[in-house]
Amino acid sequence: MTLNLTINGVRVEAEEGESLLDVARRNGFEIPSLCHHEAVAAYGACRLCLVEVTKGGRKKLTTSCNYEVLGGIEVVTESAAIRRHRAMVLELILAEAPESATVKALAAEYGVTRSRFAASGAGEDRDGCILCGLCARVCAEVVGANALTFRKRGDNRQMGTPFVEEPQTCIACGACAWVCPTSCVGFDEQNGERKVHRWKRSLPLAKTEKGHAFAPQFQLFHFRKLAKLEADFYKKAPGER
Repeated sequence: MTLNLTINGVRVEAEEGESLLDVARRNGFEIPSLCHHEAVAAYGACRLCLVEVTKGGRKKLTTSCNYEVLGGIEVVTESAAIRRHRAMVLELILAEAPESATVKALAAEYGVTRSRFAASGAGEDRDGCILCGLCARVCAEVVGANALTFRKRGDNRQMGTPFVEEPQTCIACGACAWVCPTSCVGFDEQNGERKVHRWKRSLPLAKTEKGHAFAPQFQLFHFRKLAKLEADFYKKAPGER
């Protein structure tokens, strides 16, 4: 079902079920975000994709990544109030990831060059983690390894592995490092092994016939297992699935 709405005074079309962020970006409207990725479900963690939505004569600020479009709404993606809220959010994020080039560049766009706040977790440095949850979501929803999770609560909340141990289900695929907006995960390959630093996970690399290392062996085993499960699923009759 096609819906009509306006963004910054421009009439646009959207399909029922789409998120406001996706619709806006598809139509050329820039909205910042650090926790959003099209490969996983929206989470609304960073709060940077705030927009102003007018519905039935009432206005409200809302995150656009997890706001399902509605027909007839009016959306504003940039205003003094929106910039003020984003600037405050960026100041808080900058306290958690002061060395992140991505965060610093985005903060500078909103006039934020330093943070008045201390990192959460009893003042301990999070080493750049902003708790966006992207690493855990891509691990669960895309890779299917479920090796990462949130730990603790409140300002002591952390992202990591269960029981603070080397995650045995981690296949060292590197997906968590690729999607991390602050590059605080990181991995490298040395001496025939790939090591994902933040999770302290090292796995031997499989090699080609010419001896070139190209992927962790455990990762290949995992993908073969998933491929077999998918093949077995489609072998079943429709009524048995």
